[in-house]
Amino acid sequence: MGRVALPAWLQPRYRKSAYLFIYYLIQFCGHSWIFTNMTVRFFSFGKDSMVDTFYAIGLVMRLCQSISLLELLHIYVGIESNHLLPRFLQEIKYTYSMLSVIGISYAVLTWLSQTLWMLIYPLCVLAEAFAIYQSLPYFESFGTYSTKLPFDVSIYFPYVLKIYLMMLFIGMYFTYSHLYSERRDVLGIFPMKKKKM
Repeated sequence: MGRVALPAWLQPRYRKSAYLFIYYLIQFCGHSWIFTNMTVRFFSFGKDSMVDTFYAIGLVMRLCQSISLLELLHIYVGIESNHLLPRFLQEIKYTYSMLSVIGISYAVLTWLSQTLWMLIYPLCVLAEAFAIYQSLPYFESFGTYSTKLPFDVSIYFPYVLKIYLMMLFIGMYFTYSHLYSERRDVLGIFPMKKKKM
């Protein structure tokens, strides 16, 4: 009895691409569902939607965020060469990444993937900084997450948030530089690739 040939997508050289395609597809579908659900709830209920939106989308959000930990493994084992980017930057690239692992590229999608972050990234950093700034009085008043360690050492959580806030803006410079360089490289060679096809 002869050996049964595996389908092309299960052969060793295609397994990595098939796995990454499925991973990006799951993340794209999950985050699209979250975004759509939040948008519909906001336009249907207005400010009242903020009361229980997390309960409506929390399970899918936790699932997507938990699965995203695989990206650390991808980088560690060499499946992906991406650097660790902020979460929201990876999310806008899921469609682009999903198609590129199977060899499909569209000029418009490539341009969007390499350009949208220029607007979204600063807005997300400012939103995160604003959320931290607004939460500081709460943590200072109630002492939440502040703890005393042995040897008379204590962790005052508002200080941790302030250090994180500084690192957020310092990190923004390096991330912006890396992404701008990547954009220049990708968009610089993309038209040449299209001409060869």
